[in-house]
Amino acid sequence: MPKFLVGNAPCSWGTLEFEGTGGEQIGFGRMLDELAETGYTATELGDWGYMPTDPPALRGELSRRGLAMVGAFVPVALKEPAALAGGIANAVKIARLLSAVATTPLPYLVLADNNGTVPHRTQRAGRITAADSLSATDWKTFASGAEAVARAVLTETGLKTVFHHHCAGFIETQDEIARLLELTDPKLLGLVFDTGHYTYGAGGADAVAALDRFRDRTWYIHLKDCHPGVAAQARAAGWDYFEALRHGIFCELGQGSVDFPRLLRRLAETNYQGYMLVEQDVLPGMGSPKESARRNRQYLASIEHQFTRPL
Repeated sequence: MPKFLVGNAPCSWGTLEFEGTGGEQIGFGRMLDELAETGYTATELGDWGYMPTDPPALRGELSRRGLAMVGAFVPVALKEPAALAGGIANAVKIARLLSAVATTPLPYLVLADNNGTVPHRTQRAGRITAADSLSATDWKTFASGAEAVARAVLTETGLKTVFHHHCAGFIETQDEIARLLELTDPKLLGLVFDTGHYTYGAGGADAVAALDRFRDRTWYIHLKDCHPGVAAQARAAGWDYFEALRHGIFCELGQGSVDFPRLLRRLAETNYQGYMLVEQDVLPGMGSPKESARRNRQYLASIEHQFTRPL
């Protein structure tokens, strides 16, 4: 039977990668304490500098709480050729830290577009059409840039890179995910399949069906729910991505439209190995992160048998 491995991430405590989101940030020590106390056994890194960047110090913080480091989210404006060299250097720097504290399974470099920085895509998150997507030339630039980052990370650190499709970035819809995967080397770049971002970005489409479509490229899983009522209101009112976040588009697990029991069954059937990472993206000051993390873990415990029972 597969082993059920579940982590959580700084974004569930309001530490997001976006500038200007406001609010007082919860310190990494408290975040890691609460993450461990609520039943998770792994974390991602968060923004560079949020946790210690000295490998022995970071290793100590993780080991004394019994936590593994499973990834780091690295945004790069892949559409912009001038941003690539700096993006590669930053990704390699972060990957070296991941490699220095790595356990088993190895962490991933989680590559993404520089989400939330292109006004048009940020404004239309959750209702993207083909007209909003990249041009043929931009697709080539974007895909080759993603490969260049993944190649550098693999060469310098031995770690693999997964791409994170994400609302308010250029890879949001099912067609955009498929196009990026078609244009990139399957041995070099995998996918982190995010159930919440997929559901919102695809207009409420079935996340499990999409996982089936992309399963061969899916190396890592982010568990996130999407509230259908908030999504419908966001589309009707024309909210941008951050307004949808403020209204709780990514709700607690089991409260939205993602069919997590079916998702766990499918992952077990396809022999998924490794961690699943809970992400409930919230802005600083929203809700009670520790209690939300506890409820999310309790919900997963209630359906864990869907993944671990004999098939």
